[in-house]
Amino acid sequence: MAESKTSGKSVKRARKPETRLGLVRRARQIDRVLAETYPDAHCELDFTNPLELLVATILSAQCTDKRVNLVTPALFAKYPTAEDYAGADRAELEELIRSTGFYRAKANSILGMAQALCERYGGEVPGKLKDLVTLPGVGRKTANVVLGNAFGVPGITVDTHFQRLVHRFGWTEETDPVKIEHVVGTLIPKRDWTMASHRLIWHGRRICHARKPACGACPLATLCPSYGTGPIDPVQAAKLVRPGPFS
Repeated sequence: MAESKTSGKSVKRARKPETRLGLVRRARQIDRVLAETYPDAHCELDFTNPLELLVATILSAQCTDKRVNLVTPALFAKYPTAEDYAGADRAELEELIRSTGFYRAKANSILGMAQALCERYGGEVPGKLKDLVTLPGVGRKTANVVLGNAFGVPGITVDTHFQRLVHRFGWTEETDPVKIEHVVGTLIPKRDWTMASHRLIWHGRRICHARKPACGACPLATLCPSYGTGPIDPVQAAKLVRPGPFS
């Protein structure tokens, strides 16, 4: 049940029992609406090849894409190959990525990842999930970002925005990212996994915020069981919308 107080009034929407077929249909309708709302949805990290995206995604942990994109031009110019990263001076690497936060841990991940690429894959980023997740600092989320956006292999990216939205949409109550990934994978056609991930993330950044979602400005109002979590007044809600871009 969702509740919102707007101008002294409470709005509640009780969840109705939903069949499995109904859930699948609603999930796919939500994805269609988001596709119309964000026709230009894409990965907001700047990159030109799989290695650059892999490094950028590692840096994006606990950091905005905008900040990462400010750091990576100099980083990519200095270290164009996995061999360059593997042989990098740690202090110099750390200084270049310092502003992304947790720079020592991220430097460890980048150095370890690059060394593993050189030792096991000839310095090339592999295009399979089972290989990517063996690299230091690379989990399923990072691997799916790289697969979906650099290799065109469908993947579901379960970040904090994605988790928040699938819970609000009532798609799943799972909290483990891997379990969420598997559940959503049964609701959305595989060919759409990558783009559906982008759309949910864009929606989470722009409208369905963590603390106060802009419910009154949301195109999913009639499809979302959590409608009313944030202000439903259109004027109040419009003030909460963040137009982006976030890159």
